[in-house]
Amino acid sequence: MRLRFLLFSLWLAVFAGACAHAAVAVVIVSSERSPAYVEAAEALVSELERLGLSRYDMLQLTALEWTAAGPLAPKLFIALGTDAANALAKSELRAPVLSTLLPRSSFERVLRKSGRKSSSQFSALYLDQPLSRQLELIRLALPAARRVGVLWGPESQAQAPALKTLVQASGLDLIEATIGHNELLFPSLKNVLEDADLLLAVADPQLYNSSSIQNILLASFRAKVPLVAFSPAYVRAGALLALHVTPTQIGLQAATIARGVLLGKALSANPIYSLDFSVTVNEHVARSLGLTLDADALRARLRSRESLL
Repeated sequence: MRLRFLLFSLWLAVFAGACAHAAVAVVIVSSERSPAYVEAAEALVSELERLGLSRYDMLQLTALEWTAAGPLAPKLFIALGTDAANALAKSELRAPVLSTLLPRSSFERVLRKSGRKSSSQFSALYLDQPLSRQLELIRLALPAARRVGVLWGPESQAQAPALKTLVQASGLDLIEATIGHNELLFPSLKNVLEDADLLLAVADPQLYNSSSIQNILLASFRAKVPLVAFSPAYVRAGALLALHVTPTQIGLQAATIARGVLLGKALSANPIYSLDFSVTVNEHVARSLGLTLDADALRARLRSRESLL
């Protein structure tokens, strides 16, 4: 009898836990538990609590835990990172999915692999920054620069027409090169650096990765062509400046979007860029180029200009 009671109690506990998980309003799936993902998740959860949602209405899982989880029926899934977005894209879900903490190129790759299309049921809040904002930062930080150098890879090439239009509208010139699969990076990089006043890095894993970035930075430094990057890590490594969004900023905006969904608002069918952003400057590199740049002032001026649009 005692054994039966213990087994029955265990079954009740498992059943209650499963019911509690099934009843949550928001399920947050993280690609991993590295610091950036933890920071974004903590900001997301804290902001949702501030907006009135109970912590018990939220469930946090890793992508691996998600694959082993039982049936869940929240009002919204939030994916943090590419692996989490891939895991959710492969699942049959009734609730909408907001993918965050991943660049545009990665989200588009998720769509291609899963056969999905961006919609109000599967949308994204991008990690990278809109091209228009990047060009405006260049105009503020480097007003004398006229020729913008860009390297395109297989995943970023789709953005080339949009950047060309924006550059021309700004009265600037675009110095570009496209690098296909299995093509060498550095001959094209050398050609672009010879004619450009700056090199704008656009997120593409074939071009900008841990194996290539030091050589790219060294080549741009020797050519005295500053690199405008998309990650503060690249600034610490030697880029002049970066326009980026922090995990906390992503988490806060994702919470605002989630609150809207819980109140009956649909996700944007078209993925969106972050409203907030940060600017990071490498002062040593700036001084070596004869520049004086203030990251906070650049961010404030950029935000002010966007508020007037």
